Amino acid sequence: MANQSEKIRSINDDGWDGLEAPAHLEPVDTFGELDRAYYRLFNTPDGEKVLDHLKAITLNQPCWVPGSEPSYGYAREGQNSIIREIIQRIRRSQNDV
Repeated sequence: MANQSEKIRSINDDGWDGLEAPAHLEPVDTFGELDRAYYRLFNTPDGEKVLDHLKAITLNQPCWVPGSEPSYGYAREGQNSIIREIIQRIRRSQNDV
């Protein structure tokens, strides 16, 4: 008789087994808990200092200046999106708190 770990199929399995494997999606309320964790982390004096610093070195700086390599702007905008994600999670959690 196969044990539980042998019964679990992965999307990375060969052939049809991989295609028929169930998607392992994170439960919806786990995202809410993660948002609340961001809120708790950045709702401290030290957390606020860190977030302010991250904003200062990313969001408050230009992503690209004329004459620079265009790919630099893409990379910088990627950095900005991380800070925006943190801010969005904090805002979203405030509706739950």
